Amino acid sequence: MKDEEVEKGWYIIVNPTAGNGKVQKRWKKIEQLLKSLDFNYHAIMTKKKGHAIKLTKEGISQGYRHIIAVGGDGTNNEVVNGILLQDVVPPTEITYTLLPIGTGNDWIKTHKIPTDIKKWLSNVKNGKTTFQDIGLVKYYKDGIQQERYFANVAGMAYDGYIASAAEKEGGNISNKILYLYLVFKCLFEYNLKKAKITFDGQVVEDYFYTINVGICRYSGGGMQFVPHAIPNDGKLALTIARDLSKTQVILNSHHFYSGKIGTVNKVSTHQVKHIKVEASNGEPTLLEVDGEFLGETPVEYSILENSLKIIVPS
Repeated sequence: MKDEEVEKGWYIIVNPTAGNGKVQKRWKKIEQLLKSLDFNYHAIMTKKKGHAIKLTKEGISQGYRHIIAVGGDGTNNEVVNGILLQDVVPPTEITYTLLPIGTGNDWIKTHKIPTDIKKWLSNVKNGKTTFQDIGLVKYYKDGIQQERYFANVAGMAYDGYIASAAEKEGGNISNKILYLYLVFKCLFEYNLKKAKITFDGQVVEDYFYTINVGICRYSGGGMQFVPHAIPNDGKLALTIARDLSKTQVILNSHHFYSGKIGTVNKVSTHQVKHIKVEASNGEPTLLEVDGEFLGETPVEYSILENSLKIIVPS
């Protein structure tokens, strides 16, 4: 991006706890590099979960139109929500990028945003802007309907169960070690729930191992549950895995990474505009977004086309 396009400078939201504390350890060196390059910016640290949403809204209200998040997929999700929730300017007037220092760094994989700081800075300076779609999910928590925007992937059923377990452990599933531990621990604990999925005129009612809804392709540290996701096609990528046995899950786990999950028996992939997931027998199906446990059914997904402006490599 040309320097003259960034009049007020970059508003940088830093999550010091991201990447299991990696950001906090690296931030001083990053600042030294930014200053040595006369990078025009104002940085502010998050203090707790959800704080980045508030800080993003405050930065935009102060006149900033160029925002950087420093952290992982959870930080990315919060800043994106801040951009979409503020009412000062249309969200598409905000230029956004992520300096990825998380554990999974999944959102950047679709856009090929570099993790090396020098290459990343070159991308900020010389990259191009493009637009991607944003998902909106409505769900219930403690009997109250809530909403959340997402730029990457939402997961339900087994995925939601893992995220709920991670929250009880005091972490989130962007922590790779915790995630892999919970994947196997929860696999033997989880009992499939019956649900009804309605999408674009179709209705599927069954017991589900997982339900994934994606704007981008990667989640869980490089897994591809929605390999058919295209971030700017105006559609939600939907993957449904029905009543897979635990043995089938283990034997087919390599397909979770290969982009061929759709070839597994009892798995189907779709591209849709709207999705509704409801419990069939009274037991709710759980929901996570970008590794964070949110709530449960009934859940509805919709899409906001080309509503986030981001910097990607030229």
